Amino acid sequence: MEFMLCRKTMTRFLLLLTATLLVAGVKGATKSEDRLFNLEKLEMFVDDLPHLPRLRGYHFVNGSLKPRSIQIGMFFKKWKFHRDLPATPVFAYGLSWHTATVPGPTIEAAYGLDTSVTWQNHLPSSHILPWDPTISPAIPKHGGIPTVVHLHGGIHEPSSDGNADSWFTAGFNETGKKWTKTMTHYVNKQHPGNMWYHDHAAGLTRVNLLAGLLGAYILRHSSIESPLRLPTGREFDRPLIVFDRGFRRDGSIYMNATGNNPQIHPQWQPEYFGDAIIVNGKAWPRLTVQRRKYRFRIINAANARFFRFFFSNGLRFVVIGSDSAYLPKPVRTKSIILAPSEIVDVVVDFSKSKTKTTILANNAAYPYPSGDPVTEENSKVMKFIIKDKSVSDTSTIPKKLIQYPLADVSTSVRTRYIAMFEYVSKDDEPTHLYINGLPYNAAVREFPKIGTSEVWEVINLTEDNHPLHIHLGLFKVLEQRALVETEEFTECMTKELDAVKCQISKYARGNKTAVTAHEQGWKNVFKMMPGHVTKILVRFSYIHSNESYSFDATQEPGYVYHCHILDHEDNMMMRPFEMVK
Repeated sequence: MEFMLCRKTMTRFLLLLTATLLVAGVKGATKSEDRLFNLEKLEMFVDDLPHLPRLRGYHFVNGSLKPRSIQIGMFFKKWKFHRDLPATPVFAYGLSWHTATVPGPTIEAAYGLDTSVTWQNHLPSSHILPWDPTISPAIPKHGGIPTVVHLHGGIHEPSSDGNADSWFTAGFNETGKKWTKTMTHYVNKQHPGNMWYHDHAAGLTRVNLLAGLLGAYILRHSSIESPLRLPTGREFDRPLIVFDRGFRRDGSIYMNATGNNPQIHPQWQPEYFGDAIIVNGKAWPRLTVQRRKYRFRIINAANARFFRFFFSNGLRFVVIGSDSAYLPKPVRTKSIILAPSEIVDVVVDFSKSKTKTTILANNAAYPYPSGDPVTEENSKVMKFIIKDKSVSDTSTIPKKLIQYPLADVSTSVRTRYIAMFEYVSKDDEPTHLYINGLPYNAAVREFPKIGTSEVWEVINLTEDNHPLHIHLGLFKVLEQRALVETEEFTECMTKELDAVKCQISKYARGNKTAVTAHEQGWKNVFKMMPGHVTKILVRFSYIHSNESYSFDATQEPGYVYHCHILDHEDNMMMRPFEMVK
């Protein structure tokens, strides 16, 4: 009886909150649009690219490296995104309120040395952005903003993975149903490379990241990386964390308060886009560079925007890594498409520039791939000012990088079918998105075995490109093939939710799309093309050694895989899985 009363009380609360938000959103929508900051008034390339604070995930003790424990807080403060934009209320990571930044400090960890972090929530009782109570978000009983941190690309125990239901409020006053402990433990025993940390609270990831809760994490392995002689040092090896934002006239972050289906979801919209492109916390920054090689670790931290990066003067990227792993050899390219949450590790040689300046530009439609063309504002990312004088440069781009054990499809123990669905209202507006026809909170259906490989055939039955992110496991993309007679196959899948019963082999026989050369390495995110079946080989062990994990991956609360368009992830396009021995 108590349970029923609680449910009725919660239902009344949600209905009242929904109605209130709906009325407020509809009344305020026009005024909010009127209060938007006119970005055309902001001059581009007036702010220098900031150096993000660097935080070592290890100690030096008597000349030796030792494990370290750190306390990193989440703080409410104001941040200047542009010289001429009023200061913006944000949520920021840092060791203190004074030193907190957007993005947060870059954590630099060392291979084989544990980094333990106590993430501390110092946020206020209410959010600075509108959120939607109808998409099953974390809702504490006594107020506060739920947060939990996921280290994207990290291979570590389930209790440190940042499960969406492991959230906590300020002072750990309230916790989610899958919360386990205050200190997260990153073992750092995986291959060296690039990761990033960000909020992952159920139904609130999109607004918590918009507010500023994100930062870079680099795992270094000096005995393996030093012989490569790539560009190093604070000036020549830099993370570039890129995202988009919209602003109101008072400088606050703009997010539409009214949903595309307000009668169903008062606030949720299928994608968030802002026209100001932010790099390392500044809108359209500039960087003066020498005529030599630079290494840039580029992270797409946008909610939904894809970027197709290129240089306005034709300079090339030399890609050395994708997501968290090095490539076996460098790949030269004039453009790079980066989906939300993807990372690309590149070297750019400015000594080859024939001009004194170049713009890092973007021409990806939004939503990708068939949305609106870019505008003057969102087509520019940052400016490089190239000095005239040539300088000595001892860094190199080696012919070979790091070769990991081959991905052998013959070792796969099974094939899984992962189908992506989008559901729409009678007005043909998106309402929610499921994987395999199931919401996030449905019972676990996938139980991979530790130390094995599996083939996943990801079937995208929607019109969007969905960047699929798998926690814990890494994968290689084997094939991208178009579906034929898509409507007929989609109708069967919607009814049966069974790719075998719907004879997928009969429909997955369209044209193949080659996997781009720099995306043929080990990935943890990949772009699932609309109307295609993408076949991937997922490995549930360390890729550099093929050894089993150094921790118990079978523990609660398990892991998840999901679309990394955050507005999709928050509205059910995420599924849990549990590892077994």
